[in-house]
This record gives sequence, structure tokens and C-alpha cells, in this order.
Amino acid sequence: MSDSTLSRRAFLTRTAILGCSAAASPLLTPVSLASAPWDNRLVVIILRGAMDGLDVVQPYGDPALAGWRRTLSAGPQNGALDLDGFFALHPALAPLYPLWQANDLGFAHAVSTPYRDKRSHFDGQDLLEAGTANLGPAAGRDGWLNRLLQTQPGMSAETAYAIGHDNMLLLSGAAPVANWSPDVALKLSPQGARLAELVMHDDPLFRDAFAEAQMLSGSMQAMEQQAMMASEMMAGDMQGMAGMAAAPKGQAKGIELIAEFTAKRLRADTRIASFSIGGWDTHDGQERALSRALQQLSTAILTLKAELGPHWKKTAVLAMTEFGRTAKENGTKGTDHGTGGAMLMAGGAVRGGRVYGAWPGLSEADLYERRDLMPTGDVRAYAGWAMRGLFGLDRAVVKQAVFPGLDLGTDPKLLR
Repeated sequence: MSDSTLSRRAFLTRTAILGCSAAASPLLTPVSLASAPWDNRLVVIILRGAMDGLDVVQPYGDPALAGWRRTLSAGPQNGALDLDGFFALHPALAPLYPLWQANDLGFAHAVSTPYRDKRSHFDGQDLLEAGTANLGPAAGRDGWLNRLLQTQPGMSAETAYAIGHDNMLLLSGAAPVANWSPDVALKLSPQGARLAELVMHDDPLFRDAFAEAQMLSGSMQAMEQQAMMASEMMAGDMQGMAGMAAAPKGQAKGIELIAEFTAKRLRADTRIASFSIGGWDTHDGQERALSRALQQLSTAILTLKAELGPHWKKTAVLAMTEFGRTAKENGTKGTDHGTGGAMLMAGGAVRGGRVYGAWPGLSEADLYERRDLMPTGDVRAYAGWAMRGLFGLDRAVVKQAVFPGLDLGTDPKLLR
């Protein structure tokens, strides 16, 4: 990289002022990207805060469900969309129902990482993104998507955008990747903006990046005040989950911008992308809070589909969360941190129209520690089979390099 390019990068970094703190930003984490020599695409969405799989993919056919939840009513009789006579889809995901009917949407239920019992968002998310059995020193600090790239020769990074935060752990590691973040407000005077344009005039890469950042900055400034109000409501361990208690009105547009940018890169050289959506920690008022988060997820997926065009047929989207929530509704019409949860899969490459996994049951004796949905599948195995199908990875590579020590089990045949 030339000195002139580095100077432009330094210029951008120094003139970019964060419009929101990391805790307050409704666009909590950056989009991470990596190009690869495959035609298929993979998008991994991390759902930060622990999504309640029992409310998203409702097992209304299990007679024990109603006894655990007084106000979180489930099933088609309460507005959910029937999937298969046993599971129903949360009403807030109704816009995705046509994807289910087209076999472009599916779920894996009763899944989890190896994380158990402590139920810390931060440890749970780190383990999900690391893809290892534990977070000890021996496990390293790279992410499973980066380890996937490390197994392939000749990897090249996507265009590097200097404006933004560091990579998510999911794509952090030795393999080259690119990073871009929209949660930056470029508070430049007209003279400063003009100076930036002149500095980068002969460098299309940074000129285009700066123009895009300016556009996104306008959307961010409109959201800034509401996002800051949301952050003031959070405390203690919840600080890292900010944006989830009070979703700003402009947040839908924010996630749409992220999905549009992701699809734009996937239409070009990028083959792997990841970003995250907050808002899933529903300790109280779950009915409203979960609906807001699901609307964000729905917007992201539908935007990806629309913007990818014909490339949607070669795309798999995996939406994963750090752990599930308790089977029993708490006293504030919410649910607490649990264990087993659900994973969403979308895309034209996905064999959708079904809920994968072995259902463990919801009677008290069937629950994990008599409080949580019992995991019957490892969420990493579903991701492993998806990558094996998309990219032709050897089974041993998945088990030894990408997810060390993972028992892949039987092929669930997730892809078409």
C-alpha cells in the first residue's frame, strides 16, 4: 500500500467523529467482508442479546408451552403463521412467510453453542463467534469464518474501508478481510468536505468510500439523539446490548443501509459477509421488544434478497444468537437468559420450508435444568454443513480447522 493511500486513510480516520457511542449506536457492529474464489455466498447475522426461539418459532403443538407462558400467547389462534402443524412463525416475521412458502426460509430449533449456565451475553457472543468449545487461552482469539478463509489458498481482502470499528470476532484472524462501519458521523464543514474531496479526487477507491460515508452520515445524524436516549436506559452488563431497549424510528432505514451495502459487495467480489442486529434481550415487555427486533431481521433479509437479484439463488443467510431464553415467562412479561434456542436460515441456496432438529419437549422433566429448552443440536454443526455445501469444504477441515473438535453428526441436507 502506498504512502499516499495511507495518508488518505489517516485523513479519513482523523476527520471521522463518532456520532454515537458503541453502546448507543443502533448500528452496533460493523459489516465484515471477505472475498473468496467461490460463486456461492454466505451471510452470517449475529443476533445480539439472546433471541427467544420459543417465541420466534413457536412450538404451539407442544401441550406444555401454554403452561409456561401466560401473556406470550403462541400459535395460529393468536396471530402466528402456521408452518407445519406443530410450529408457527411469530407475526412480526409475516413479511418472510412467502420465503417459507418458496422454500427459501427454514429454521433449526433446540440448538446452542457449547456455552452453559453462566448466561453472560459477552461470553456467549464471544463463544458463538469464536466457534470453539471454550474461551480459554488455548482456544485462540480468531473467529470461525476467518479460520474458514485460512484453509483456502490465495485469499484476498475486499476493499479496505478505513472509516469504522475493528472486525467482529467472527471474521478476525490471520486471513485477509475488509471492514466497514456505517455508525460514523462525518461532522465536516462544507470547506472540510470539499478538502476531503480534493485530497481523494485521483483515488477512486477512497473517493467512493468517502461519498458513501457522507450519505450514511446524514442518516446517522437523524438517529443520533434517539440512540443516545436509548443508551441512557441501559446499565451494567446491558451496556453492550444498547439499541435493544428502545429502537430509534430511523433504525429500520439503518439496517436497510447495512443490507444494501452488504448485497452490493456480494454482487461484486465478496463471497462472505457478516453483521449483527441487537435488540433481543427481552427481560420485560417481550411482545413489543421482540417484534421490533424481528422487524429489523425481516428488513435485513428482504433487502438482501431484493438487492442480490439473481445472486440470491446462490446465497445462504444464517442468523444465529448466543443462547436461548427460559421456557417460563417471568413476572414482567418477558423471559430470562436460557440455553437452547433457534437459528434462522434463508436464501435461494437453502432447502427451506422446514424446521430442522430433534424436538426435546417442554415438560419440566424435558427442560435443561428444569428451566430452559434442552439443546439437541449444536448450532456450529448447522453452520459447518452449510459451509461444506456452499464451498465444498472437506469434512475434516470443518471439524479440525473451522470448528476444532466439533461433532458434525449426520448431514441435515440444509442446501439444495
